[in-house]
Amino acid sequence: EVRLAESGGGLVQPGGSLKLSCVASGFTLGTPTIFWVRQAPGKGLEWVSVIHSGGDITYYADSVKGRFTISRDIAENTVYLQMNSLRTEETGMYYCALDSGGDRRGQGTQVTVSA
Repeated sequence: EVRLAESGGGLVQPGGSLKLSCVASGFTLGTPTIFWVRQAPGKGLEWVSVIHSGGDITYYADSVKGRFTISRDIAENTVYLQMNSLRTEETGMYYCALDSGGDRRGQGTQVTVSA
C-alpha cells in the first residue's frame, strides 16, 4: 500500500522557518515524483513544489521561489520542504502528494504563521 506521511508543521512567526518532512512508503518501482501542495483556510489546493524521481529535478511556484527548498533522502524514503521567510498568508495545511493537483496526498501537516 502506497502511503505518504507528513510532519514538521507548527506555529512560527512571520519571517521564520520550518522544515516539513514527507515519508513515502509502499513504492515498488523506484523513487516517486513527489509534490508539495498547500491549502489556506477557505481556499483550494495550491501547488508549491515538486522533486522528480530521476535526477532530482525540482520546480517551485513563483510565490515561494528563493525561499523554499525541496530535497530528498532516498535512503530514508523522505522528501523535505525547507521553508524560510514565511508569511502570514502561507498559513494552511501542507500536503505531499503524488500528483500536482493533490488528489493523491497524505493527511497533511498544519503550518501557522502568526505573530
